Amino acid sequence: MSSKVTTFFVTLLIYLLASKTVIYIAEAAGECGKTPIQSAAASLSPCLGAAGNANANVPPTCCTKVSALINSAPKCLCAVLLSPLAKQAGIKPAIAITIPKRCNIKNRPVGKKCGSYTVP
Repeated sequence: MSSKVTTFFVTLLIYLLASKTVIYIAEAAGECGKTPIQSAAASLSPCLGAAGNANANVPPTCCTKVSALINSAPKCLCAVLLSPLAKQAGIKPAIAITIPKRCNIKNRPVGKKCGSYTVP
């Protein structure tokens, strides 16, 4: 009976270790790669005014950050714009999704879907 209990605990331990590894890998492979979405969102803080007002000028620092994000992890921009964090900051996704066009970024993902929005 002791060997069954030992086998059970060894199996349980292996399972827990394996599942923790799977969870860690899943967290590391998000839309923004290994960068937490909060960090990616914080890097776009120069865009806050332009993300809430379609008539606001987009600051050059915002254009630089958005361009870099599109080059490194294009899906990350959508993930940030549609995140609960963005809603809390007052970002309007329908307006924010126009920032790459307003910045005249040439390699923007034109026509791609970002939630229910299409990148212009």
